[in-house]
Amino acid sequence: MTSITVSRIRQQQIALLIADGKRLDGRGLMDYRPIQIETGIIEKAEGSARVRLGKTEVMAGVKIGIGEPFSDRPDEGVLTTNAEFVPLASPEFEAGPPGEESVELARVVDRGIRESEAIDLKKLCIVPGKKVFIVFIDIYVLNHDGNLIDASALAALAALMNTKIFKYEVKDDEVEIKPGFTKLPIKNYPIAVTFADINGKLVVDPWLDEEEVMDARLTMTFDKDGRICAIQKGEAGTLSPKQVIEAANIAKEKTEELRKLLVKD
Repeated sequence: MTSITVSRIRQQQIALLIADGKRLDGRGLMDYRPIQIETGIIEKAEGSARVRLGKTEVMAGVKIGIGEPFSDRPDEGVLTTNAEFVPLASPEFEAGPPGEESVELARVVDRGIRESEAIDLKKLCIVPGKKVFIVFIDIYVLNHDGNLIDASALAALAALMNTKIFKYEVKDDEVEIKPGFTKLPIKNYPIAVTFADINGKLVVDPWLDEEEVMDARLTMTFDKDGRICAIQKGEAGTLSPKQVIEAANIAKEKTEELRKLLVKD
């Protein structure tokens, strides 16, 4: 997700090591970097989380508003996801309206949450056809060292799990806020796993230098029941059916591992 040029010598190092089943940073091909997750870090947000994936750092905040439902879903709340690439996070990030990369990031994260039905949107209906809760997820990339998708998906889910909604009463179709809070109704836990294809070899959790030399990127999101709920392919290279099947089998195992960081038995 950046155009910083990796030297040809370093490209060769990365490719040769991966061909031999190794990586420049010492990881195995299917190993994630260390992951740290903190929640409740933004006092004025209804929910928030920060994820550190190696040196990649992402923060997600959740705000709850009240608005009208979509006309074709009158009894469901609304979900909206945005991503912002903070200029300090990378020399390649610039201030201004969202670019293609930030739009893609937001859409991939949103799709995993939406298609897994992570939030019980029907429980966010206040007055059918008139008033519903709107869940705003804002993702901020604070430091970019590769694999923004997985870090952002984890941060968004952790923030949603941390989210509280104010209690209320409805009088004459008007919402009266009451003391206290309830938890956001979460019923699924989608986890994204991203692969880079480098010279025909798949690696999990590509860091920035690997992203610079990868031929293709593949993200698979699985729900808590082990079902694929979102897939996103990036970059110009192609993936064989065998690679896609291999990736799906690996991603299913990895999502179970990552989910344990958030969902305690």
